[in-house]
Amino acid sequence: MSSTAVYEPEHGLAELRRGESSTGSSNEKNMKIEHEEYEVNTHDITKPFPIEPDEMVETHQLTLRAIIVGCALGAVVGASNIYLGLKTGFTFGPQLFGAIFGFAIIKPLSKALPETGIIGRLFGGPFGPKENCTVQSAATAAGGIGILFVTAVPALYRLNLMSALPKQDVGKLIALTVCAGFYGVFFVIPLRKYYIVKQKLTFPTPAATAITIRALHNSRTGAIAARKKSLALLTSFVAVFVYKVVSGYAPGVLFDWHIGWTLYRLGFTSIISLENYGWWIEFTPAFFGAGMLSGLNASWSFFGGSILAWGILAPSLVKTGRAFGSPASDEFPLVSYLGLSFSDPDKYTTQPSPRYWLLWPGILMMLLYSFADLGMNSGSIVANIRKAGINWDVRTWFRDDPDYNADEDEDLSPREDRVPTLWWTTGLLASIIVSCAILAKMFSMNVGEAILSLVLGFAFSFIGVQSAGTTDVNPVSTVAKASQLIFGGVGKGAGLASNPAQTMNLTAGVIAAGSAAQSTDMTGDLKTGYLLRAKPRNQFVAQLCGATVAIFLNVGLFILFTTASPCILHPPESGECTYGAPSVSAWAAVSVAVVAPKLPIPPSSGYTAIGLGILAVISVIVKYLWIPKKYWHWVPNWNAVGLAFVTPQIYYSLAMAAGSTFNFFWARRNPAGFDMYMFAVAAGMLAGEGLGGVLQALLAVAKVDGSLYGTAIGCPGFEFCG
Repeated sequence: MSSTAVYEPEHGLAELRRGESSTGSSNEKNMKIEHEEYEVNTHDITKPFPIEPDEMVETHQLTLRAIIVGCALGAVVGASNIYLGLKTGFTFGPQLFGAIFGFAIIKPLSKALPETGIIGRLFGGPFGPKENCTVQSAATAAGGIGILFVTAVPALYRLNLMSALPKQDVGKLIALTVCAGFYGVFFVIPLRKYYIVKQKLTFPTPAATAITIRALHNSRTGAIAARKKSLALLTSFVAVFVYKVVSGYAPGVLFDWHIGWTLYRLGFTSIISLENYGWWIEFTPAFFGAGMLSGLNASWSFFGGSILAWGILAPSLVKTGRAFGSPASDEFPLVSYLGLSFSDPDKYTTQPSPRYWLLWPGILMMLLYSFADLGMNSGSIVANIRKAGINWDVRTWFRDDPDYNADEDEDLSPREDRVPTLWWTTGLLASIIVSCAILAKMFSMNVGEAILSLVLGFAFSFIGVQSAGTTDVNPVSTVAKASQLIFGGVGKGAGLASNPAQTMNLTAGVIAAGSAAQSTDMTGDLKTGYLLRAKPRNQFVAQLCGATVAIFLNVGLFILFTTASPCILHPPESGECTYGAPSVSAWAAVSVAVVAPKLPIPPSSGYTAIGLGILAVISVIVKYLWIPKKYWHWVPNWNAVGLAFVTPQIYYSLAMAAGSTFNFFWARRNPAGFDMYMFAVAAGMLAGEGLGGVLQALLAVAKVDGSLYGTAIGCPGFEFCG
């Protein structure tokens, strides 16, 4: 999550632990029994589900309707993730969204259309779990790769390393996305072999997706459960979508409650500081839903980090003269503490804003926490690799085993259903050649630098897959900041000037982070197919189709959002913008720091960063060595704490804390309803606000948005705050 955080969160883990509650309707109980039968009787989520006696035989798993619907659903999630990522760095995975909504769309369609004729052959016919898996495969790929456009790509523009406007760089942006997107898909096949087949990692959310798909297609309870889940998802999606669009015309009344400003207007003049430090309430369904999915630990760690950063440290820094604000109004005592760019470079160290000062402790906390967590897991990683008996002769990865013995094959997918070695090796080689050519021609990187960025992407994918497969958390975007440190050294060693060094630094980061994130998502997707006995080669084709859609979709969305809100790329000196883009700020800041002859970090900020970073590492070590696993949820998630330091929008962490708390009591009071509806409602909220944000951006480009036709009632300084 850079600071982009991808929390796939506790839903996947919870889905695997289901079966404990016994309340609810008879239909809900029956569905739970299906889950229980699998859990209790096998206790093994590492092998494909047993074949049901009445299970339908699917002759067509890879269909046009599955690809079209999957890519469309992935596009919805991708659009939402661009919006959410630019707001605060959070994104959510499309697997369960694609699985549930895909079922809701295609199942009725398969019954309504005849099986004969052109339309019937393309869109009619039986719909089973394996084809449903194809839908979510296409959705996962189409909804991915957006991480690039909320992190390193905008940072290139913020540092004036590209053209003035993204629409002038359409070719470059598509080419760069192609490099990361397809390279990440092609090397996922050997990752499947070692992490799914040999190491047998759990992959909680992909496994939960497989369980959900299996339950939806259960002949006894599937239709009833699917109807309930789909209706809940659709209702929350439509309601939030409408609310988001309408609130854009009266944000100070319907969306943001600026309590400090209101009390100031009522005569409590000193309370204006509440407004200045960002303490107001935003009724954001997306982040309420994100809190529902992320759980108490991550959400309250995020909120606790906000209290520490913006409730304690920021006011103290201003009071002691270590950080400064800039006036935001000539008439009222409104001050902005969010500045990240200064006309005088010396101000970065002598007169930093609280936001810039807090940026460095946040980045170092996230980086050290991720590496410490990885280090504490390294023993099990090495043990698993040894147990898997991996052949480190890389040449054997690219050819079929001449001594193949079916009886000794651990892969339970039929050999004829797997992805042929020639497919992915040819694609991998082609993507490497194309990437080197693009990076050399368009971004002035030599072949050695291009290959190094690809190698780092491959290495980071091992970290991402191992972590996501065991803990359901993907740390790639944070860990990938190591590529910036490496290429900072490469740039200095080559004696590059500042701008070329920064361009190489961020471009390499795009390749390393993007390809690793893509491969991690695709490996999880193949886990879902493995459990459902879907054909890997069909999933592979669906992934390539989805990745193609994602390339053009994300470039288009990036141009749309930056056209509607230019401050994403070029924030004013006050730092105020509709989209906080914390991940962009983090990537840009690290890029500047690693190429600068002198670190542009205030000394007090640097010392605090070191202290908090050490504390994060110590807490990880203590957790793994001395705290029983059942108490781990009491240990702060320092990645979320660090994210709060680089995200000045406190109302997001407040909404997530509220969402996770609501979930906690919902699960306790009505576990059956929670099991049935929680994910559907949360996903609908996330997608609804995200797509509503896309429509708002379109309205802004068309000059019919709330800034021109809305009201500023309730907004600070009587200036429109939408």
